[in-house]
Amino acid sequence: MFLLPSVILLLVFNYTPMAGFIIGFKDYKPWLGMWDSPFVGLKHFRFMFHDPVALKVIWNTFLIAVFKIICGAIAPFTFALFLNEIRIVFLQRTVQSLVYLPHFLNWVILGGILSDMLSSSGMINQFLGWLGLEPIFFLGSGNWFRFTLVVSDVWKEFGFGTIIYLAAMAGINPNLYEAADMDGANNFRKALHITIPSVIPIAIVVATLSLGNILNAGFDQVFNMYNPLVYDKGDIIDTYVYRVGLLQGSFSLATAVGLFKSVISFTLIATTYRLASKYADYRIF
Repeated sequence: MFLLPSVILLLVFNYTPMAGFIIGFKDYKPWLGMWDSPFVGLKHFRFMFHDPVALKVIWNTFLIAVFKIICGAIAPFTFALFLNEIRIVFLQRTVQSLVYLPHFLNWVILGGILSDMLSSSGMINQFLGWLGLEPIFFLGSGNWFRFTLVVSDVWKEFGFGTIIYLAAMAGINPNLYEAADMDGANNFRKALHITIPSVIPIAIVVATLSLGNILNAGFDQVFNMYNPLVYDKGDIIDTYVYRVGLLQGSFSLATAVGLFKSVISFTLIATTYRLASKYADYRIF
């Protein structure tokens, strides 16, 4: 009975709106409603796969998400290894807290800060000018925009990932390190032969489960940082759905694109969960 309110809220706000996917198979007219609009079958899906803009958006989403997953997996693992070697507890906790703080900041705030810092007259370009380098149009050049998205996302989230790996390192049997000390192993060899092998299973689980987000490149981040100059290489599925569906009124096409993303994401999540269960013994159910 205690769970009943939560179940009702879940059904009302999470599952009932899913009925709206039917719009993707209809030529939706707001004045006719969702059920009375004419049924057009897979028309919008065929249009999506023949529309070069939609295909480019899918490719952008895939590319940005893959780089985020790769860099987002390497950065916290590497940083946790270095942080684990700091023997001064106060310094270790301070550094850990500082790198964890950006995780709590909203992309609305971070987007404004980064836009100011990376603008042509911002702090970063002023520093490059001080070094005698040409200014970089971070938010106006497609390739630099992708680079900025990946780096800023890693900077925001790697502190959170570091905690997971530090927790895994804390569970390593200290007798292994004592035995290594007696054998004369230095810190590098202890990390190479004890720490890294012990944390690898957790890294495999984290990396495997992150594959489910292969088509989730981060709407909040891109929406708060992009502009028409970088649509060609920075537009992703979520921002495309927002722009086409809400701003241009093509509700059916936007729903078809969103449904395509959801089906692929669900398939990937189910597949990666199966892989994590098989190779790393990770199970939720």
